[in-house]
Amino acid sequence: MPAVPFDQLPDDARLWVFAAARPLADDEQQRLLAHTDGFLRQWAAHGSPVVGGRELRHGRFLLVGADERATGVSGCSTDTLFRTLGDLERELGVDLRDASLVFFRDEEGRVTSEPRPAFRQRALAGGVGPETVVFDNTVPTIGDVRNGRWETEMQMAWHARAFPVGASS
Repeated sequence: MPAVPFDQLPDDARLWVFAAARPLADDEQQRLLAHTDGFLRQWAAHGSPVVGGRELRHGRFLLVGADERATGVSGCSTDTLFRTLGDLERELGVDLRDASLVFFRDEEGRVTSEPRPAFRQRALAGGVGPETVVFDNTVPTIGDVRNGRWETEMQMAWHARAFPVGASS
């Protein structure tokens, strides 16, 4: 059975984070998970089943992991994952693969997102700071999530270099 519980994947398992541009309704979350589960049950790389799992966090983030020690993940199998999520984007009417969005916790602690230029302006105006919690959707492994490098303070992520706080443009 290639689909495994996410928490059973090893720390060095490869990770892809798909982030919904808006919070997903309960029925959308269920459709997303069902679609992803169906994909994981048949996911293969060069004819061999990929040992993978998924988890949904904060009603917006789909984390998909693959144990590359069990089966290597090829470019083609990764492309298939992205195409599958693209099909689901059209079905749900929400973007899951938009790398131009920055995800962070607002002053009330809610997960929110905005385009990079808007986040840059927020940073310049002091609306976010080094302690603002951001989501680094580029982390490469499940261990990064477990060790607090995915949901982390801005000063600990690439965001600090890309969006200098209080700097002039």
